[in-house]
Amino acid sequence: MNLFERYLTLWVALCIVVGIALGHFFPSVFQAIGAAEIAKVNLPVALLIWLMIVPMLMKIDFAALGRVKEHWRGIGVTLFINWAVKPFSMAALGWLFIGWLFRSYLPEAQIDSYIAGLILLAAAPCTAMVFVWSNLSDGEPHFTLSQVALNDTIMIFAFAPIVGLLLGLSAITVPWDTLLLSVGLYIVVPVAIAQILRRTLLAGSGNAALQRMLGRLQPLSLVALLTTLILLFGFQGEQIIAQPIIIALLAVPILIQVYFNSGLAYILNRWSGEQHCVAAPSALIGASNFFELAVAAAISLFGFHSGAALATVVGVLIEVPVMLSVVKIVNASKGWYENGAAVRRNRNRLSPTVKR
Repeated sequence: MNLFERYLTLWVALCIVVGIALGHFFPSVFQAIGAAEIAKVNLPVALLIWLMIVPMLMKIDFAALGRVKEHWRGIGVTLFINWAVKPFSMAALGWLFIGWLFRSYLPEAQIDSYIAGLILLAAAPCTAMVFVWSNLSDGEPHFTLSQVALNDTIMIFAFAPIVGLLLGLSAITVPWDTLLLSVGLYIVVPVAIAQILRRTLLAGSGNAALQRMLGRLQPLSLVALLTTLILLFGFQGEQIIAQPIIIALLAVPILIQVYFNSGLAYILNRWSGEQHCVAAPSALIGASNFFELAVAAAISLFGFHSGAALATVVGVLIEVPVMLSVVKIVNASKGWYENGAAVRRNRNRLSPTVKR
């Protein structure tokens, strides 16, 4: 993790301050940016989202899907958490905390929108920062790569139906045309562009050329993220100043779902007998979110001013410190994990030539 990524939470906090200040002193500029849209998709933000996502997706080698069978236990656990547990647990937590327990402390008109933002945040598993978390937890790199590639493939087909189902259960009108357009713009097209660039670079000058290009694009990706946050908080600033407690309240269900899903994935891997070097990234992938997609979809579906957009931004704000705490937990508990009966049995069956 480089210096910029390590202090991402600090940069996000600075973007909050800058965005609120600019939105207060230059409201006409932000109104003009917000009006630059086609079919409810904001064009400046769409460009920024592409700059964020494409470099991350260029790291994905979809050929790694062929290695899924090598870590089938960890793959199965992570898929179960990502697609059968996390979106639904977040929806339940949103209804419990935002729709009931905290309802009287939040603006009534935005309650459903906040819940929608939380659902969007949980409906797409992370595709980029998990490589950092996996490295910090001494994770098996081939498992991480194959799991992310598999999740990206599933996301193309599953994101819209899951979001539509859960928003429907929340009694929120689902603008299906905008939702499907968001999937196309923020998943299908960036994946295609990233893979074309990746294959072109690898075919031309090999992996060295790919790594050089990623080195150039990564800072641009982070700058695009922070610029998007400045725009978001430029529109949300007045509401945040009036009710700063909103940020803290929205963070509660996000924090609970991160620790719940990572803990459940970790325990299920231990019960299944999976190696720790697979269980650690499995827990981290199971808990983290593709917040770039969530932010983009929230803006497209509900607009810059919406509670949904604000809820996804809160996810960005707490992502790094929370995931670092999960890394610390899985690293510190490695001894306990490897003392599990199923883990010991499977470790004894491994060939001496198998890594770890």
